[in-house]
Amino acid sequence: MNNKAVKVFLSVILALVLVIGGVAVGRTLKNGRQPIESVNAPVFGKTDKNPDKTDTPSETPTEAPTAQKPPVTLNMLSVGDNLIHDGIYQQAQKRAGGNGYDFSYCYARVKDTVSAADIATINQETIVAKSYAPSGYPLFNSPQELGQTVVDTGFDVVSLANNHMLDKTSKGLAEAIDFWDATGLVRTGAYKNTEDLNRVEYIEKNGLKIGLVGITQYTNGLSLPSDSPLKYILTSDEATIERKIKAAKAQCDVVLVNVHWGSEYTTTPAQEQRNLAKKMADWGANVIIGHHPHVLQPVEWIETGDGTRTLVAYSLGNFISQQNTAARVIGGMLHYDITKDFGTGKVTVSNVRFETIVTHYVNGSHDVQIYPLSQYSDTLAKKQAARIKQADFSVAYIEDFVEKVIPAEFLTA
Repeated sequence: MNNKAVKVFLSVILALVLVIGGVAVGRTLKNGRQPIESVNAPVFGKTDKNPDKTDTPSETPTEAPTAQKPPVTLNMLSVGDNLIHDGIYQQAQKRAGGNGYDFSYCYARVKDTVSAADIATINQETIVAKSYAPSGYPLFNSPQELGQTVVDTGFDVVSLANNHMLDKTSKGLAEAIDFWDATGLVRTGAYKNTEDLNRVEYIEKNGLKIGLVGITQYTNGLSLPSDSPLKYILTSDEATIERKIKAAKAQCDVVLVNVHWGSEYTTTPAQEQRNLAKKMADWGANVIIGHHPHVLQPVEWIETGDGTRTLVAYSLGNFISQQNTAARVIGGMLHYDITKDFGTGKVTVSNVRFETIVTHYVNGSHDVQIYPLSQYSDTLAKKQAARIKQADFSVAYIEDFVEKVIPAEFLTA
């Protein structure tokens, strides 16, 4: 074999070695990670025969400084109980002209506000199960068009943990879970099985990861069959609550808890609510949003052991309902900012503002609608004063009621 043939042969052999040995180098999986085999793949390049020898490069390379990620702020919005009584879905059926259900009228006046938030959360008080006819109190079920309207209104997170979650048995809850998952909203508070329960629920926006936990004090005496894989978390199960919050804290930037608790129709939180809120704050919750009383309860800060503070709204009242007292038609939307400083790792909750809303209806199943108080009037209030048995119901009455429950600092932020 002449010298030229030898050189060609050696070149071919070297090329084969490079291809076979280095096939994993530079290959990237669809998820952006390098495949496992590339970790130990050979590195090709110039090497020195003497492994102890150290070359001194003519120029010492320097790493470009890493740009500090600027702080990220999310504008958050949380609302209370989406409580769909008979008249609300009957109204929606009439507005659809007999072709399904149209709930858009109910939320039209708050849609822009909800949609403007980076992340908006809601407690879905009534189940949405396809196998059951719509029904009201005491065993609720809402048409699936209601759920789609919740999505269209701009909500991003739905909590299913409440005292009506088993109104249509385990089958209804399973169907509701599947429905909400199909909408793309992030579900919390009801779980398909133990594995689902043990995962960290979260929503991510602008690089900020919000961990979610949903729990309830009651299921109205109803329970799951012993062979059901479904799971939920009761407020009495503090070990699971602590584990969920700490797991979310470890994997996320922020932890937001939705909790269904307290006594109905009282504006004062029970000591049990305060005790659990303090524990959840110490375990790592940054924001706690309360539901169930159907009336407003205070908003306040809880100081934690690490020098930070947790925002807690013990109850935001009803978002919409057909309940029939002044206190139960007055609710709230809670605006707040969550900011993370990536330099220090510090998370702060700020710019908290309570916005009063009023559920207005006069003619039964014809005109149920949520009004921001800024759009409400004495003329409207007078029209429903008799229905809610409050002769002096007015804008001033509503403002006075709210000021007695919600601290001034959250009404002027």
